[in-house]
Amino acid sequence: MLKTRAKYNLGQIVRHRKHPFRGVVFDVDPEFSNTDEWYEAIPEESRPAKGQPFYHLLAENDQTYYVAYVSEQNLIADYSGEPVDHPDIGDMFGPFQDGSYPLHFNLN
Repeated sequence: MLKTRAKYNLGQIVRHRKHPFRGVVFDVDPEFSNTDEWYEAIPEESRPAKGQPFYHLLAENDQTYYVAYVSEQNLIADYSGEPVDHPDIGDMFGPFQDGSYPLHFNLN
C-alpha cells in the first residue's frame, strides 16, 4: 500500500536526518518520481522506499545552496525558528514568518 499523504507542507522548513542540510519544501511527489539513474546512484543500503512522498527542497548547508530531492523517511521538521537563506526563496514564497514561508502567489 502506498502512503500518499505528505507529512510536510509547502513552505515548511525541514532538515535531513543523516546529512547536514536543511531546506524549504517547494514541491511534493506522492511517490518517487525521479530518474532510475538518480535512484541507483544512492548506495543500496541507504536507498529509500519509492512508495512514499518525496520532497523538492530549496536546500542549504554550510558551503552552498542547491535543490534537493529527499524521501519523507529521511526528513524531520526543523523547529529552530531560523530562516533558510536560499536565494530562490523569494521567487516562490513570501517573507519568513512563524517558522515557515507562506506561498507567494504571483498572478502575473
